[in-house]
Amino acid sequence: MNLARQLFAFFTDIFETIIIALAIFLVVYLFLVQPHRVQGDSMLPNFKNGELILTDKISYRIRPPQRGDVIVFKAPYDKSKDFIKRIMALPGEKIKVENGGIFINDQKLFESYLPSSTQVQEGSYLKEGEEYAVPQGNYIVFGDNRTHSSDSREFGPIPKKDIIGKAFFVYWPPNAFALIPQVSY
Repeated sequence: MNLARQLFAFFTDIFETIIIALAIFLVVYLFLVQPHRVQGDSMLPNFKNGELILTDKISYRIRPPQRGDVIVFKAPYDKSKDFIKRIMALPGEKIKVENGGIFINDQKLFESYLPSSTQVQEGSYLKEGEEYAVPQGNYIVFGDNRTHSSDSREFGPIPKKDIIGKAFFVYWPPNAFALIPQVSY
C-alpha cells in the first residue's frame, strides 16, 4: 500500500510539472515571443532561407514600429501565412521609388545593411517616380533582396493589426546565432 501511494505521488508530481511547463510555454508563445522560419530568399543577404528567428510580440504594444525594424506579419493574400520584411515607410510619410533608390519625404534613404549596388525597382503598386502617402495605421515594407521580394511595391501597405511582432534574434543555424541589429538612418 505504501509503494502504491509513493508511485501515485510520483506520477502526480510529474503530471503537475508537465501542466505547469505547458502553461508557461503557452503564455510565452501566445503573448510574448514566437518562433518563425525564414522562407525564401526575399531577405538576403541579411536573412537566409531556413533560418529560425524569434519574434517579440509585446514591444509594439508599448511603442510603434520604427523604420528599419524587421517584422513578421500576416501575408496580405493569405492570412494563414507569415511574411518577414523590413519597414521602409511609416504612417503619414511619403515614399517614392526613383532612379534605383527609395525616397522618404523627398530624402534619399541610405541603407547601410545592403550592398551599395542594390537597386530598387518599381512594382505594380509603387510605380517609378510616383509619390505615395502612407495611410495612418499602415506601413510600407520591403524585402532586403530588392530584386526577388514580393513586398509593398506589389501588394501595398500593411495595416498595423496584421503585424505579429518584431524579429529580434536568429537562433538557428548555430553559426547565425545573433541579435538582429537595430538600424538607424
